[in-house]
Amino acid sequence: MNEWIEELTDLSAAGEPAVLVTVAGIRGSAPREIGAKMIVTRGETIGTIGGGQLEYQSTRVAVGLLDDEQLALRSFPLGSSMGQCCGGVVEILFEPIAGGMPAWLRDLGALHGQREPAIVVTRISRSAPAKFVVTSDAVFGADEVDADADMVRRARDILAGDRSAQRNVQEFYEPVVMPDLNIAVFGAGHVGSAVVAALSQLDCNIRWIDNRRNIFRNVPGNVRAVESAEPPLEVAAMPPDSYYLVMTHSHATDFDIVDRILRRGDSRYCGLIGSRSKRRRFEKRYRQQGMSRETLDSLICPIGVDGINGKKPAEIAVAVAAEILRLHERAQVAATDYPGNVHPIGR
Repeated sequence: MNEWIEELTDLSAAGEPAVLVTVAGIRGSAPREIGAKMIVTRGETIGTIGGGQLEYQSTRVAVGLLDDEQLALRSFPLGSSMGQCCGGVVEILFEPIAGGMPAWLRDLGALHGQREPAIVVTRISRSAPAKFVVTSDAVFGADEVDADADMVRRARDILAGDRSAQRNVQEFYEPVVMPDLNIAVFGAGHVGSAVVAALSQLDCNIRWIDNRRNIFRNVPGNVRAVESAEPPLEVAAMPPDSYYLVMTHSHATDFDIVDRILRRGDSRYCGLIGSRSKRRRFEKRYRQQGMSRETLDSLICPIGVDGINGKKPAEIAVAVAAEILRLHERAQVAATDYPGNVHPIGR
């Protein structure tokens, strides 16, 4: 997730020295992926790169660099000497930011606010470091004529391709793009609130809809709360391949929302809170309106992964979040262009 942009921007604007700590390379097993970040200041750490001794030792290094001006790259073997059983080697990039807001961060914040996909490019070199931001048609944080043309070209190739963080010896490319997990949650009651609280921890965009005034409380940063007099009309606002959760205070409203979702025909998940008897009642009415069996089979009701049967809002939220995450990961694997005789490890 990209909350680090806003956090680091606020710290820089306040003149508080900080070190941006990033997982820049992995060999073998590691607790977090390339690109995972945390921010270290004199008084706190924000975010995580995996916890344990790796994070503890990285924090100590970062504190020692708070008044420095040069980035540093260090390797941490995760063997018995660090008390972690991952067994891999993690390379951590330390970037002190103490002299005001750098141009690349200012520009990145503006681009992210406009939902513009970008690549943060870092040349990891104490003798000639560089950091700038590349979009499909511009370079920010540095004049394009001064930026390395090969690095700009490579960044744009990544932006047009799989958009994954990549390291090439002394070059580091980090995509900053909006997540492709789009979720609509209809209903802001106890269950809806618990579901949104759980889902908002994922790298996703959530559109949270209810027709009651002043119903929303504690809205996370990646959630857009929508007070709508006609919640079913909000189905049209979602992009293709979205995930929908329908849990309003009205069965009639639920029915109309689900009807619009199913007739769109492009959802990754259409989940309706309720019992099997509620599903049977809805199905009977949909069939009377001419809806096909194939379309009705895409409706998920009851919702949540098998084996979690609790009825408390927090229990439902955990079960639903797990179900959506599992389906999303399966969809990502299915979208990967593997040859017929090759399968991703662990799937």
